[in-house]
Amino acid sequence: MKTRLGMNEADLSRVIEMAWEDRTPFEAIARLYALNDSQVIGLMRQTLRPSSFRLWRKRVSGRKTKHAALRHPAVLRAYCPTQYKG
Repeated sequence: MKTRLGMNEADLSRVIEMAWEDRTPFEAIARLYALNDSQVIGLMRQTLRPSSFRLWRKRVSGRKTKHAALRHPAVLRAYCPTQYKG
């Protein structure tokens, strides 16, 4: 079932999760879901409560790990190896 944003619930949930994650760059979201930075910001604005959106924006603004071009060259992965335990 598609949401009002044209994505299914699972994809919408995953994009929101990726946007909240400190180590997942916007470029990863763009590769997987074809959403640029401003589209992710718009999606977050539409889906989160206003206070949650403001908290998220404050958190990601200027964060080097959210933009691949700003990352230290030694950081080659988007997540901590212990994040996804099987």
